[in-house]
Amino acid sequence: MSLQQEIDNMKQSMVTQIPESVIAMMRDATASLAQSGLVEQALKTGDAMPDFDLPEVGGGHIQLTDLLKNSPVVINFYRGGWCPYCNLEMQALQQALPDIEQAGGTLISIAPELPEHAGETREKGNLTFPLLHDRDNALARKLGLVFTLADILRPVYEGFGIDLQESQGNNSFELPVPATYIVRPDGVVAFAFVDADYTQRMEPARIVEILKTL
Repeated sequence: MSLQQEIDNMKQSMVTQIPESVIAMMRDATASLAQSGLVEQALKTGDAMPDFDLPEVGGGHIQLTDLLKNSPVVINFYRGGWCPYCNLEMQALQQALPDIEQAGGTLISIAPELPEHAGETREKGNLTFPLLHDRDNALARKLGLVFTLADILRPVYEGFGIDLQESQGNNSFELPVPATYIVRPDGVVAFAFVDADYTQRMEPARIVEILKTL
């Protein structure tokens, strides 16, 4: 089953569990974000990926230039372990990890959630690829991926048991939109997937296809 099929199944299940009024609010917020121009202004294919040095959940730091010395790098931005769609994506990436590595790529995932929460995300998902902490969305902001959660959705998230302030250790209510970048060894973005819709993710099979062309 493809990641998109799993996402579609989850969306159908959500419809039966969430009031239509709430679904409508979330749909409107997504549409507003799509119309904001954020995606069009974000880092795109052909741009140079800024170097970064971020802490890894398991300890130590990972620097992009070090990874690029050995292979192309797949950089995945996710919202946090509290996001069911992110968890589906992470599981799909884990399953595709052998194919990604066989195609010559190195996979890392980045989120604003605090390291202790990212550690829980790793443990629950049995993830073996690096998870990096982007404090206050500093890197995601530099790439143009950050937006502020609409005021109307904050009590909705709280009703779902999602505490963004506790998860991220700040009061900003800022999140990155889903994004996946495939970066060539020269630091240039070979492919960029950026979507305002939090339910849309790049297919791991497509990542592998692109890596095979680099």
